Amino acid sequence: MHLLIAGLVLFLGLHALPIFSVAARDRLIAVLGRNGWRAVHSLFSLAGVVLIIVGYGQARLAPVVLYAPPYWMRHVTFLLMLPVFPLIFAAYLPGRIKTKLKHPMLTAVKTWAFAHLLANGMLADVLLFGGFLAWAVAARISLKRRASTLNIEARPSAWNDVIAVVAGLALYVATLLWLHRLLIGMPLISH
Repeated sequence: MHLLIAGLVLFLGLHALPIFSVAARDRLIAVLGRNGWRAVHSLFSLAGVVLIIVGYGQARLAPVVLYAPPYWMRHVTFLLMLPVFPLIFAAYLPGRIKTKLKHPMLTAVKTWAFAHLLANGMLADVLLFGGFLAWAVAARISLKRRASTLNIEARPSAWNDVIAVVAGLALYVATLLWLHRLLIGMPLISH
C-alpha cells in the first residue's frame, strides 16, 4: 500500500502543481527551460505511474474491503465508461466535443474514476480512483479560475469528432474484450 500511496503522491502531486501554484511551475520552467521541465515532468510522472502500478498490484494481494458494491453495479460502470475513450481522443483532436467541454481529458478522468468507485470497494481502489477523481475535480475548478493559457489550435472540425468517437468506441470494445485483462489482469467479460 505504501508504494501505491507514494506513486499517487508523486504523480498527482506533480500534476497538481498548477492547481496550487502556477508561479512555482513557471519558476521551474524558467530554471529548467521548457524542454527540461517536460523531461523532468515526464520522468517523475513515469516513476509515479510505475509506483502506482506496482503498489496497486501488491495491494490487490492483501485486499482491505471498505464496501461491497452489488454485482449489477458493474453494468453501470460499463455504461459510464462508454464516453471515456472518445473523450480522451477528443482532448487531442480539435472539434465540437473539445470546444463544448473545454477539457475533455478531465471529464474522462472524472468519469473513469467515478465509474470505477461504483464497482470497486477495496481500500486500494478508493485510494487510486478517489485520488484521481479528487485531482480531476480540483484541476477543473482551478482551470475555471485561471486565465486561459491554451495554445491557439487548428479550427475545430466535425471530422475530428467522428475520429474521436469511432476510435474511442473501438478502444472501448478492445478494452472490454482483451485490453483490461491484458493490462490490468482482470477480465471484464467472461468468454
